[in-house]
Amino acid sequence: MSDNTQTMPQTPTLDRVNVPADMKGLSDPELRTLADELRAETISAVSQTGGHLGAGLGVVELTVALHAIFDTPKDRLIWDVSHQCYPHKILTGRRDRIRTLRQQGGLSGFTKRSESPFDPFGAAHSSTSISAALGFATARDLGGAPEHGIGDAIAVIGDGAMSAGQAYEAMNNAGHLGKRLFVILNDNEMSIAPPVGAMSSYLSRLYAGDPFQELKAAAKGAVSLLPEPFQEGARRAKEMLKGMTVGGTLFEELGFSYLGPIDGHDLDQLLPVLRTVKTRATGPILIHVITQKGKGYAPAEAARDKGHGVSKFDVVTGKQKKTPSNAPSYTGVFAKALMDEASRDDKITAITAAMPDGTGLNLFAEKFPKRCFDVGIAEQHAVTFAAAQAAGGMKPFCALYSTFLQRGYDQVVHDVAIQRLPVRFAIDRAGLVGADGATHAGAFDIGFLANLPDFVVMAAADEAELVHMVATATAYDDGPIAFRFPRGEGVGVTLPERGEPIEIGKGRMIAKGARVAILSFGTRLSEVQKAVEALSARGISPTIADARFAKPLDREMILDLAANHEALITIEEGVVGGFGSHVAQLLADEGVFDNGLRFRSMVLPDTFIDHANPKDMYDDAKMNAADIEAKVLDVLGVTSIGAKSA
Repeated sequence: MSDNTQTMPQTPTLDRVNVPADMKGLSDPELRTLADELRAETISAVSQTGGHLGAGLGVVELTVALHAIFDTPKDRLIWDVSHQCYPHKILTGRRDRIRTLRQQGGLSGFTKRSESPFDPFGAAHSSTSISAALGFATARDLGGAPEHGIGDAIAVIGDGAMSAGQAYEAMNNAGHLGKRLFVILNDNEMSIAPPVGAMSSYLSRLYAGDPFQELKAAAKGAVSLLPEPFQEGARRAKEMLKGMTVGGTLFEELGFSYLGPIDGHDLDQLLPVLRTVKTRATGPILIHVITQKGKGYAPAEAARDKGHGVSKFDVVTGKQKKTPSNAPSYTGVFAKALMDEASRDDKITAITAAMPDGTGLNLFAEKFPKRCFDVGIAEQHAVTFAAAQAAGGMKPFCALYSTFLQRGYDQVVHDVAIQRLPVRFAIDRAGLVGADGATHAGAFDIGFLANLPDFVVMAAADEAELVHMVATATAYDDGPIAFRFPRGEGVGVTLPERGEPIEIGKGRMIAKGARVAILSFGTRLSEVQKAVEALSARGISPTIADARFAKPLDREMILDLAANHEALITIEEGVVGGFGSHVAQLLADEGVFDNGLRFRSMVLPDTFIDHANPKDMYDDAKMNAADIEAKVLDVLGVTSIGAKSA
């Protein structure tokens, strides 16, 4: 800790603030000083923990202004996407734990209702805040939460979250209801990736003309005659944001009063505007704030992703401290394999939803720019868009994180599965993902895809298998097909020069043994092999098989394993209702249990597992090698000495 202590910033004003109420007595110049110290503290903390740096740095002044003007937690402040919330956490009684961010037992990297009353609503995905703010506003007006009351509802929506349809569904409803609520559009011209789509272009046009030729607030004149403090803010805006103009027509048509754009890093603008609208608003108001992601930290400002997600880093240089690995990442292997297939097949396209870097499709886009589509934070659209491409004769690969694919499930069912269209789903971040915790865990895709008729569902046991599954998906045209793979590095196997299609529904034998068979689906296979090495010391040699497919199952292999072993254990990086449940159904249908087979299924527990490193998370889930060893001993009735309870 000595090195970290030496680099701790000096923060005399911030030291006086434990909760937002402590800010009420600060002057505007003191609030500006507070913002500078808050930025330094955020940089220092994230340098020790890693996490989402750029988004938080972009909202430092906005965070200070909101907490200084509004009365949180009675006023409900919702951050969307909530990885913007690190400065907010520092100001709301959690500074003493801020260096535990995303660590096991520490603070979440997102807002979390169970963590603090200042986090009224979790928003670890995106585009939900306006819906939530409207929900709080209606609960307030209907007398909800009488014990402590609900004041104003404020949604801070940014980092690309306005590109998703739910934001507009909520605005349409809010404009219709006319409830008093505040939407802060944090327009940093960037989400994780450069902005895409018509909304980004529209926001750009709002400040592309003559500088502040008109300051208007429509929608029934809620803030029509702005007082002197805002006029001063407008004058400063004209000086500092040359070339900008106001034109909130779209938002006004949805029923919102529109103010902006204003400089989100200038407290001399933010404070009077927020004071004015808090005093005078009667209906829904949208305040358009321009910010810079990574603001105030040169390495983040210079980075292509503006320091979106970083590992631990040196504060002075910004150099990140990444652990070297001898194995490539699964994401990188997928991207390379897809580019290899695309170089031979011009019908292949790639689709992602605002995650080109995270899915590896940034590499694909460089090589095949006309065949790569980033649709913004719009997974529902991405799935239907892919479905129509497939219907039009293309071979679309829809690359999404497992947790984000959930957002497009209705489209997976109705637009893809029912029409039996050959969309290829590349499902990244399958299983437990580490520091992003429960909200980003890929726990459910096996269950929600394998229950759909005619859907092929695969899981790669290692990076070489992933290459073959990309080839399999390319060659398959009979309907939808999905393959899942985890976050992080592979296990270090040799990669094939070219992927070879796998026969649909066929698993593979890894090692033949006796008494008990372990049937693995996905990357727990490496843990199974470690467990079997330990069991061999006891004279127990299980059979190991890699299922490869959750649907269709390899009936022949599974029934053979059941017929020739006393016990069968399945293991998967998913919840109950997935692969193991399908195997159990097959065995039941075939009457295998009547013959005395002992069957066990190892799945993720029926709970949400908090953030930690993946190994510790799988320890909590009881799915690592020692747990597999204990499960084998238990099913065979062997006393387990020194092993974990099964």
